[in-house]
Amino acid sequence: MIIKIDRKRFVNTMKTQAKIGATENNGLHRLALSDDDREIRDWFYEQMDDEGLDIRIDEFGNMFGRREGRNPEKGIILLGSHLDSQPYGGKFDGALGVIAALEFIRTLNDEEIETEHPVEIVNWTNEEGSRYQPAMQGSGVWASNHDLEEEYDKTDEDGNRLEDELERIGYKGDVPATPTENYDGYFELHIEQGPYLEKNDMNVGIVTGIVGFTWGAITFYGDADHTGPTPMHYRSDALVGAADVITQIRRIANSLGERTVGSTGFIDVQPNSINIIPGEVTFTWGFRDQSDEIVEDAFERVLAEAEMAAEREGLGWEWEERMRASSVDFAERNIAAIEDATENLGYDAMRIFSGAGHDATHVADVMDTSMVFAVSENGKSHSEEEYTSWDDCYMAANTLANATLELAMED
Repeated sequence: MIIKIDRKRFVNTMKTQAKIGATENNGLHRLALSDDDREIRDWFYEQMDDEGLDIRIDEFGNMFGRREGRNPEKGIILLGSHLDSQPYGGKFDGALGVIAALEFIRTLNDEEIETEHPVEIVNWTNEEGSRYQPAMQGSGVWASNHDLEEEYDKTDEDGNRLEDELERIGYKGDVPATPTENYDGYFELHIEQGPYLEKNDMNVGIVTGIVGFTWGAITFYGDADHTGPTPMHYRSDALVGAADVITQIRRIANSLGERTVGSTGFIDVQPNSINIIPGEVTFTWGFRDQSDEIVEDAFERVLAEAEMAAEREGLGWEWEERMRASSVDFAERNIAAIEDATENLGYDAMRIFSGAGHDATHVADVMDTSMVFAVSENGKSHSEEEYTSWDDCYMAANTLANATLELAMED
């Protein structure tokens, strides 16, 4: 059986969701547990209710909508993604997977298809990790990889506790944030966020796994002093030490592997004045690779570089690893279902390893998992320039629908 979703309805629904938190430059600013997040959640709840789904909100705000199958004893087939965005990010990242999951349910209802397995769609809380850390937070709690109470106590830069914000927007549910029933398989559709599909003239990516990564921060402590009368050899400049390490982060990545990446995405300089030598600087590191051994090597090297920079500049220093995730290999059963879907639909597809983290990272600890990638034009993401054509969105959504249907119809 091959199904195709309603393209016009799908595109219109994507455009509708993108209005909530829209930016002037055609992007999206819809941070987790913000007022805009509440609005998109309310809207999504209505869409699920309109399709007759059994809706539940767990205690971490993860939203589930369930459509029963012929055999309630069968394991649940789950699909979805997230509706929160990066600050001034794109309108496809995450939302595409949730809307495609919703459209799959609508198509089942339109064609009166009764699946063998129950099917659920999900919107995970705070995948992006931009307001509250870590990323993939809701799925991590649900998969028991994060402690619920510890995550409740996380605060944003304004001191707002996560649990309080969940309650404020009305999405702290009373259902346990854990898989209380038998789950059989998970699919997630996402934009690639990289250049490889476009570079190889592919329509769809068949994701076979996700890279491992380390995120962390280093703080250097120097002496704040006047930039004019203080001789150069008297200075203990925290920013010079930070700059030395930041440039090495790029070199470390380049030296380790063809697909190893490394970056600094955040710098805080104190007191941040043109007339004062920086006395304290905090900056982040991030390394990713398919090999956990390479990730560990990068982690050890950046700390070694920090120690040497502190010694050269006469600085105090400390570090914190904020997140570590092992690489994930997806289930061949799910991968095969995606390949079947692309072949049956006549789409050009290739196997690909994800260079970014996704909720599927945690869900893979609970059930068989894989992902579908849609083409990212110029590989752009996490910016307002992010773009995936509606044709590419549609092909990826059809692939998701047919792969999910294959597992949902299994005896």
